[in-house]
Amino acid sequence: MKKSVAIYPGSFDPPTNGHLDLIARGSKIFDELVVAILRNPEKEALFTLGERRRMLQALTEPFGNVRVDTFEGLLVDYARGQGASAVLRGIRAISDYEYELQMALMNRKLAPQLETVFMMPAEAYSYLSSRLVKEIARLGGSTTGLLPELVERRLREKMAKEPHMFRLNQDAHREEINSAPPPAIPAGRTNGAKRGGQRAWRDDRRAEARRALGSTTKKK
Repeated sequence: MKKSVAIYPGSFDPPTNGHLDLIARGSKIFDELVVAILRNPEKEALFTLGERRRMLQALTEPFGNVRVDTFEGLLVDYARGQGASAVLRGIRAISDYEYELQMALMNRKLAPQLETVFMMPAEAYSYLSSRLVKEIARLGGSTTGLLPELVERRLREKMAKEPHMFRLNQDAHREEINSAPPPAIPAGRTNGAKRGGQRAWRDDRRAEARRALGSTTKKK
């Protein structure tokens, strides 16, 4: 009987409890699960490829049918080389679904024999992503409960040794928010209405920035 092999691809920068949850559940569905870290030299990562691989190998050691690997290029080519019949993907929200559906349909076009299996995260991790974890760390927030203990320890070590990786350039962020072009004002509006529309638009952008930075307190 042919064994089922699935690929769980991602950047895993850093690996979160949400990733580990999907790995644990995926290992029960497939005979072999390959956690594949994408090598993307164009994207600046917090953890090096080697660091991510070592962390994932340690985290997945209890699972006898899970192994960690790296790949670059087309996922369908890598999956073909691994003899995989499925790709495992997690979906947290509607926005995830729209993107993942597009990728799944393209992969089906390129490799009709490769199925995409969507898995919902555990409720406790439905909001969790590596991007949010890094943002919280940069802002000095607690990542307790978001990361496996091993990853949280490595994160603290990296913050101590490489603090420049966690500096948030808030001045540049504010400049980007304030320099973005305001929405077009329909013809026939007065100058006062135009100024009011621009001011409201900028107030909205600043509110979004405060929410992104973890603060909802308005300036006095």
